[in-house]
Amino acid sequence: MESAAGAAMRKASSQASLADPDDFDLTRLLNHKPRINVERQRSFDDRSLSELSLTGGGGGSRGGWVYGAGGGTGAESYESMYSPGGGLRSYCGTPASSTRLSFEPHPLVGEAWDALRRSLVSFRGQPLGTIAAVDHSAGEVLNYDQVFVRDFVPSALAFLMNGEPEVVRNFLLKTLLLQGWEKRIDRFKLGEGAMPASFKVLKDPKRGVDKLVADFGESAIGRVAPVDSGFWWIIILRAYTKSTGDASLAETPMCQKGIRLIMNQCLAEGFDTFPTLLCADGCCMIDRRMGVYGYPIEIQALFYMALRCALLMLRPDAEGNKEVMERIVTRLGALSYHVRGYFWLDFQQLNDIYRFKTEEYSHTAVNKFNVNPESIPDWLFDFMPTRGGYFVGNVSPARMDFRWFALGNCVAILASLATPDQASAIMDLVEERWEELVGEMPVKICYPAIEGHEWQTVTGCDPKNTRWSYHNGGSWPVLLWLLTAACIKTGRLKIARRAIELAEARLARDGWPEYYDGKLGRYIGKQARKLQTWSIAGYLVAKMMLEDPSHLGMISLEDDKPMKPVLRRSASWTG
Repeated sequence: MESAAGAAMRKASSQASLADPDDFDLTRLLNHKPRINVERQRSFDDRSLSELSLTGGGGGSRGGWVYGAGGGTGAESYESMYSPGGGLRSYCGTPASSTRLSFEPHPLVGEAWDALRRSLVSFRGQPLGTIAAVDHSAGEVLNYDQVFVRDFVPSALAFLMNGEPEVVRNFLLKTLLLQGWEKRIDRFKLGEGAMPASFKVLKDPKRGVDKLVADFGESAIGRVAPVDSGFWWIIILRAYTKSTGDASLAETPMCQKGIRLIMNQCLAEGFDTFPTLLCADGCCMIDRRMGVYGYPIEIQALFYMALRCALLMLRPDAEGNKEVMERIVTRLGALSYHVRGYFWLDFQQLNDIYRFKTEEYSHTAVNKFNVNPESIPDWLFDFMPTRGGYFVGNVSPARMDFRWFALGNCVAILASLATPDQASAIMDLVEERWEELVGEMPVKICYPAIEGHEWQTVTGCDPKNTRWSYHNGGSWPVLLWLLTAACIKTGRLKIARRAIELAEARLARDGWPEYYDGKLGRYIGKQARKLQTWSIAGYLVAKMMLEDPSHLGMISLEDDKPMKPVLRRSASWTG
């Protein structure tokens, strides 16, 4: 007998376009999937920003999950689709989502779970996180035996999707305590809101005591503080809350203060004329000199997502929160308008920039950032298809970085920073330029690689970031989960399936490398560590989301239409 999920998938596929039977409206499928009987009261998480009462004294009720008889019916957004507590804990290496929907797990899934569990590190008997890589065959361990905040994100999602929230809760609480440490680099004290890039558990065999050592950037290459760590922490906290249905952790005074400190640091007033966040090179996943200083799209997308998650979790009645929430709402509107208008590039916009005049003065200027058309790289004219578009890497006075960055564009889709049309155009670009952006191993961290004299000046002759290697056009399997999530949100399952199949053909055979080199990603990276934890976890998360798309609710935010500015393509650079 055919399962309900299978029948629903066949029905949905029959209604899809003839050109692409795998791309369909997932809400039709998800309405047929087995669901736990949960009656959900309308919670703070479901409210539109326009409904937030920031002028009143307390903000009203914060509804929660109420277990009882009867489940929701009708179309639901991914935001509210995840059923807390619905995951069956797996003890045999099979994700709970596979068990619920009766999918036959791929042989790699069990192997990946075993490898992920081997990367777990404990602190005083409690699981606390996953180290960056288990492979010690490469000689010097360096900092691969530490728990990185950004690296832990796919591990956290994997454990949450598998019904194992304990390690995620422990991680959130311990990193929050680390935030309270005094942070100094030489004689300079970092802001209170700064989160660590990583931490290490040191065991004293003589005293039998574990202690933590955190790195806030003082040990990093170039001594750069991780701007993204605080954003990822907020995003993980929101994913934990959505997965478990338990808002009590986020609502503790300690977590409320932690969120508030991060927000205060990001929203501090300075000399900025843009709502985007000014950053140093090497402050995010690309943690070496790669010309991403200024206003990188990765940070702007994470900033936007963290702002929205923080707004959903901050209690309006808690001391100090009301003012922060008002500043968040103001910043969100300005940030979305700025990024959607000035960072967006498609065929028409490229043609407009190509025809720009320079040295314009006054508020009537069309070329507001004084970008010289001669700075458009030659590769872009052939790369840009007539169908598709993307957010460029960076926009600042007289400078536009036209490179494609996968993480920033995928997070923009998940956070609904990209409009529905823009999200669809990004996926169109991935399809149209599959060989360049995905190749034989998903996914290119950026495109294209820089080389020659440009490589010398931009990277400082970095021997690790040579062309088509590492951060300079290398292929990173961890990005598979972000691509898959973006595909599910835009209803483009065919792209996700194709990417996952490519990864499955090689990842385990190659020992789960950190990254791949070459234009097509055919070669294991020259300095890539094996058994890289986020490569393993990224695959598991992609696989579980594709099998049970309701998991997307943990990491996706629906568009808030009242906030959405009215933008026309022709007006993107003129007003």
